[in-house]
Amino acid sequence: MEIEKIKSIIESILFMSGEPVKISRIAKITGVEIPQVENAVMVLQGEYSTNRGVIIIQKEDSLQMATAPENSEIISELVKSEIQENLSKAALEVLSIVAYRGPISRINIEAIRGVNCTFTLRNLLMRGLLERVDNPSDNRSYLYKISFDFLKKLGLDSVSKLPDFETLSQDPRIENVVES
Repeated sequence: MEIEKIKSIIESILFMSGEPVKISRIAKITGVEIPQVENAVMVLQGEYSTNRGVIIIQKEDSLQMATAPENSEIISELVKSEIQENLSKAALEVLSIVAYRGPISRINIEAIRGVNCTFTLRNLLMRGLLERVDNPSDNRSYLYKISFDFLKKLGLDSVSKLPDFETLSQDPRIENVVES
């Protein structure tokens, strides 16, 4: 199958699903090998990198369409009230810990915060901001990591684009929690 057709199918699948789709599933649906799908995705990501309203995010072995980072200010206005008004300070703390330290266990989150986080984690999972995955080192517990929705709401295309602590602490809009 030619690359243009593969790209077209990938776009359709990602647009219609609205959720992350594994590369292996796309390969199965299209009937092509995984490297061909990965190549088509790289081409699409290049095409979407300039002057486009959407991008393709890749997280581990899954793909999803999202809004372009350069439109994040506009999109954040659309979703601002949902995040700022509805999330408690505790939820924002847990979300920050998971974003910067994840995948991380509930026990480790509670060790950092010093309080029980079960309700807060459940709330963030229900909102789709976190994902829960099996803990490979302890099959009795889970690890928490940020979701595609978290990345989309912040207008980021990768976890690596989160600001480092030093940059974040210099932002006048952020309370300096280190001093308080």
